[in-house]
This record gives sequence, C-alpha cells and structure tokens, in this order.
Amino acid sequence: MKCIVGYILLAVCSGAVGAVPIAAAQAANSPPAPQETAPERGATAEPGLPDQIGEPVVITATGEPRPPSDVPAAVTIISRSEIERSPAKTLDELLPSVPSFGLFRRSSSLVADPTSQGLNLRGIGPSGVSRGLMLVDGVPVNDPFGGWIYWSSLPRLGIKQLEIVPGGASALYGSSALGGVVQIVSRRIADEMEAQAEAGAPGTVSFAGLAGHRWGGIAAALEGEFLATDGYFVVPEATRGAIDRHASANHGTVSGRVELAALPWLTLFARGGFFAERQNGGTEFTTGSVNRGEVVLGGTLRTGELSSLDLRLFGHAQRFEQERTRILTDPITGAPRGEEALAARQGVPTQDQGLSLSWATRGLAALGMHGLLLGADLRQIMGRSNEDLLPAPVIPTTVIRRDAGGTQRQAGVFAQDVYDVSESVQFLATARLDLWRNLDGDRFERQSAGATSDTLFPDRTAHHISPRVGLRVRPARLLVLRASAYESFRAPTLNELYRPFQVGTVRTDANENLTPETLRGLEAGVELGSAREWSIRATGFLNRLDDPVTNVTVAPGRQQRQNLGQARIRGAELAARWRLHPALDAAAACSFVDARVTEAATQPQLVGKQLPQDPRFRATVSLTFDDARIGTAYVQLRYQGRQFEDDQNQLPLDSFFVVDVFLSRRLGDHVELLLAADNLLGRSYLVGRQGGIDTLGQPLFVHGGVRLRLE
Repeated sequence: MKCIVGYILLAVCSGAVGAVPIAAAQAANSPPAPQETAPERGATAEPGLPDQIGEPVVITATGEPRPPSDVPAAVTIISRSEIERSPAKTLDELLPSVPSFGLFRRSSSLVADPTSQGLNLRGIGPSGVSRGLMLVDGVPVNDPFGGWIYWSSLPRLGIKQLEIVPGGASALYGSSALGGVVQIVSRRIADEMEAQAEAGAPGTVSFAGLAGHRWGGIAAALEGEFLATDGYFVVPEATRGAIDRHASANHGTVSGRVELAALPWLTLFARGGFFAERQNGGTEFTTGSVNRGEVVLGGTLRTGELSSLDLRLFGHAQRFEQERTRILTDPITGAPRGEEALAARQGVPTQDQGLSLSWATRGLAALGMHGLLLGADLRQIMGRSNEDLLPAPVIPTTVIRRDAGGTQRQAGVFAQDVYDVSESVQFLATARLDLWRNLDGDRFERQSAGATSDTLFPDRTAHHISPRVGLRVRPARLLVLRASAYESFRAPTLNELYRPFQVGTVRTDANENLTPETLRGLEAGVELGSAREWSIRATGFLNRLDDPVTNVTVAPGRQQRQNLGQARIRGAELAARWRLHPALDAAAACSFVDARVTEAATQPQLVGKQLPQDPRFRATVSLTFDDARIGTAYVQLRYQGRQFEDDQNQLPLDSFFVVDVFLSRRLGDHVELLLAADNLLGRSYLVGRQGGIDTLGQPLFVHGGVRLRLE
C-alpha cells in the first residue's frame, strides 16, 4: 500500500500522469466489481434493458451488465454448469472448447513451461507473451513481468461464469487487451460449502474446496485448490533417452474474499491469495516454479439510482525460477539423450501495484438513452531476471552471470458512451489515452575471467490513443446484427525487453529496442435465435497487426525478439446451439483464421509465411445430457488444424482431434459421483518441435471422484 501511495504522490508531484505512459503490461482499468453487479444465470436484464428471458448478463464487453445479445461485440459465455461438467483439470484445458481461444503451446499447463502459457484470441500473434488480457473480477492476472498466465493459480469452484470477448479491446482495457479479453466473474458469496476430490491415472490427485457465509451486511468466502500429478513422457518413445522421465507437477492455491455493506450506498471489499507451483519438464534439469501473492482492496459508492463510483487497489509479489538443461550423448554408448548437465539457472523476482477509478451511469436521456463510463488507472511494475550460466566449453570471455531488468510505469484515461437510440439500435463509442515509461533499465554481465560490464538503457516514454466504435441492430426479435471497428496496441513487456531464454538448444535473446505493436481491425456478424432454445452466430473479421514482436531466427540455434513489420489476420467464426430436448443440448463451433506476414523489411523471406503457433482451422462439437433423476453425460470432440512451430514454416505440427467425456451421478441432494476422460481415444499428437526435440500432448487421462455440496 505504501508503494502505491508513493507512486501516486510521485505522479502528481512530477506531472507524471501526463508523462508516465502506460504500456507494456496489463491495464489496471476495470469496470465495477462484477461479482456483486451481475445477476445469477437466468435472471432477466436490469430495468431499461431489453428483457431477454433466459439470457445471462455479461460485463466485459461494455463495462456494464447487459445481456450478450444487447452488446455490439460477439461475446462467448462459459456458464457455471458448463465448467462443472467439463473433464478439464485446469482452465487452459477448458477454454479451447471456444475455437476463438488459443494457447501458445498446445500442451496442458500441468506440464508446459510457465513462460509458454500465453493466450491469444482469433490468431492475433500467438506467443508466450499473451496478446489477450485475463481478468478476475476486473483485476489483471497476466504475469506483470512477462504477460503469460499461471493457469493453475485460477481455482474453478468459485467461478460463476467465463466471458470471452475477442477483438481489439485496448479502448477500454489498455495495452494487454490487444486481441481481446477473457474475464472470470466470481460467484456471489452465499451460505454454502462445496468440496471436490478426485484421483486418476497417470498418478494424479486433486482437491478443491469453497466455503462462504453471510452475517447481515458482511460476507466472507474461502477457496482452495491442490493438484499433484506424476504426468507423462513428453518426448516420443522413438527419441527418448536415459535422461527422460515423466513431466510432473504440483500446485496449490488459497484465496479469501470479504465484502462489507458499510452503508446502504457503500460497499467495501477485499481479496487476498497465495499460489505455489512446482514443475518438472521431463528431465532432472528442466524445472520451473513460482510463488505468487495477491492483495486487492476496493469499494463501490452508489452515487445515484443508476450510477456508481468504483475504486480498486491491487498488488502482486512473486518469484519465478527455472532451470535449463544441456543434453549430451552417453559417453560410453554414444546414445543420444544419454546424459544431461545444468546449463542455466534463472530467478525472476517481480512486484506490481495498481490503482483504478471508474464512474458509470445509465439512463441519461438525450435523443435516446446513454450509458457513460469514465475511468483512469495507474500501474507500476518492477522486475529483474537473475541468471547463472553454466556453458561448456568455458573461455575467459564466456558470460557466466547476467542480471537484467527495469521498471515500467503506466497510466490511462478512457471514456465510453453506449447510446441506445431505441430498443433496436445501439451505438458504442470508446476512446482511451495510454501513457507509459520504461526506466532504470540495465543489464549486468560477468565473464568467467572476472571481467564485468554494466549497460544502462535510456529511459523511454511513449503514448497511444485507442478508439473503438460499434453498432448493434435488432431488426427482429430473433435477429441481431453487429459491426465494430477498433485500434489496439500492446507495448513490450520487461520480459521481452530484457530477459533472454532457452528451450532445448535454441536461445532467444531479448531486445531493449522493441517498439509497441498496433492492431487495426474490423468485424461484423449476425446472430439468429433465442438464448433458451437455439441460436446461430457468425462473425467475420479482418485485422492488420503492425510491428508484431516475434522470435526471429538470426543464426542456427539463435533467435532474437524483433518487431517484424506487418501481418494480416482475417477469418470467420461460427457457433450454434440447439436444445434438442429439455435434457439434451447440442453445440458446435468453428473458426477459420488466415494469419500471414505481409511485410518484413529485415527478414523478406518471411513474407507470405503463416504466423507460427496458430492453426488455420479449429472446431468443437459437443453433446450434453442432464437429468437430475438419471445423471449428467457430456462428450466433446475437439479438432485443431495444422500449424507451424517456427517463423520459417519449416517445422509443421500436424492436425489432431481428441474426444473428452464426463459422467456424473447424483446421490441425493448433496453428493455427486464423477468420472471423466481426457483424450479418450488416446490420440498421439505433437505440441512442440523446438531445438531438435519433438514433444507430445496429453495422452489418455482418466480421473474420477466425488463432489459434495451443502447449503
């Protein structure tokens, strides 16, 4: 808290709000606390909004609660019931059921390196650094230093719904929302207790619990989750060596929330939590770990019947560590992957503090009805990469120690008007000014002979204006038309500017001269049907990504982060749902994305190449049976098309499909038996081909247990 106050005072005293650019990391901005604002699923819309019976309410698209058919963006909702019947063990295994959602690697976060766990939406430049923003009740959870996401830190029992909004969203959320936003909306605190325990093969146990209670105007909830798995071999059997073992992991997270209705017009809230994870990537010296703590404080002041003021303070402190291996042949037999040696050990301590203030009002009459949202936010991020190198062979000029890092300060102001001309026509206009400043950047290196160097990087300041306009037209009760145009940006993170890394035999260097990425795009779509019985939605989009930060091959076994010129991303999404019977639902969705390099002045051979790590086609088909007298059955088929590992399009990753199944049976009002299988058919598919090492995706994974509910 002292650090936050000190930063605010510094900004005010030095005029820093006009000179402290926001930028390279997640925007602190957030709409009013959604866990209190959004009605439960199935509730009708608020007064003054179209009454779409049976529709949930979404917040992320406009910053105020509205039915998804009443916003000018294509929003996908994953409800509480869908989360409960998914066989997924973590959120990153669940979210790919939405084809517009993508992960940098195709592997589960249970075995994937934490720094590869970035998200992207609609194929907007997949990388370990997310090009989409992840929020929990309005607070960013992307790693402040690198932009990736610790998916295991997000327990699932306390989630009411997930909201996925693809398309440039910097106009409302700032830098990290270049390609869109995914938000977790928490369940309202109630007098309840829920617990779930599971075990399965290969060698996995998990436990999750949630307890809440209300005492008049005070409410509190406690949630925790633990999972440990022996994992599986990530290297194919044909190339496996003596050093290879199962990629294993364990993680635990605990969090608490307190809410206080201090006065009829004032609500205060606090949230805190801690997360720890340990991973082994399949060899003794391929490891990763993280310890992370979070504190969120805030309040909502109702300034009128239809207006409110929201204040939020948040902070994170964490330490990420990893080891990297050097793979050797067996000195006696000459067998590959016969021995290994520790090649590098890295620690990355990071902390960040943020503040956001927003004011929302609805019901302003002026040739229709207006909903205004005004806000400002500040954030400071401090992080360093401390790396011990153990290369072989060693000469006097070999670098054996490298420390690099710096500080980022960000500020943003925004304004939005949702203008309902009538119940049939709605306009949206949003604009945001972001400022950011990189300062105190440096890199220290020590050579094996003792010589040292200390490079100081000049402070850098920049700004960006992000506009967005949208239109929603409802010409008939069951027909909605949408269109949007936007400009978004993402500034490079401290990780991209200063931290090098290595995967296998390929080393990727940082680049302190990186500049922001800019996305300009258009989208249009149509939605037909009712939320209760059936619906079909189609959306087309065209985006131009300027100066994307990409890992460019500069020499054999050597890459560097560079701004690559320009890429074009165009495509279409289709989603459909049918209620075939009161107990039977079917759903299908697919996305087609053509993402290619169109300009690359320094690497002209890349022009026309497909952006790496993103398939052109994704599709899911699912069938759900749910009858309280019988039980629940869910089956999903998920297909992912061919993609490339590298920027040169020389290392293809073939297409694959998997089938996932979930079954449950209720035993009375409080107990439910569970059984699930991921990749039921045991399909084998590649998730990586880097450094001459192929790696495999998750094999057949069977787990089952019991769920207990008390109210």
